[in-house]
Amino acid sequence: MEKAVLLNESSAQRLVNRMAYEIIEDNKGSEGIVIIGIQSRGVLFAKALREKIKEIEGIDVPMGSIDITFYRDDLTRLMDHPVIKETDIPFTIEDKSIILVDDVLFSGRTVHAAIKELFDMGRPAKIRLAVLVDRGHHELPVAADYCGKKVPTALNEYIDADITDDGVVKSVIITEK
Repeated sequence: MEKAVLLNESSAQRLVNRMAYEIIEDNKGSEGIVIIGIQSRGVLFAKALREKIKEIEGIDVPMGSIDITFYRDDLTRLMDHPVIKETDIPFTIEDKSIILVDDVLFSGRTVHAAIKELFDMGRPAKIRLAVLVDRGHHELPVAADYCGKKVPTALNEYIDADITDDGVVKSVIITEK
């Protein structure tokens, strides 16, 4: 059941613009950064940020995707047959400034798993986290460096981000489980 609309398409576009400028400013441009989206909606949101950075800077920032399924600490509790998505990082992460992207930050466990997997692939110069929505309830000391919107939620609520395959954020709503 839908409880509230947090973002419509136009407000989401303004949010993506702001976040892209923050990323560019914080990194003194877009040289040397790479964007890695966490499967699956994190990848879609990463596309939105990448396209906006390209529009602003004129540089096609390298982008990859990461599937953290086998790095989860709760894999056996979740399901008998996990759905495995692709990790596709077609570039070296050594000494790169990684912008790790997800749609919603909740417990912090997904981000923790993604960071563990990245360090198994190499040693980046730094990792910064970009999320569309931080809904609170963190169980680990994880905070977003770039956050679109902070929305305190109840545990029985869910954040649903409608993001198209080409990275357009159509809406973000709060629903009840």
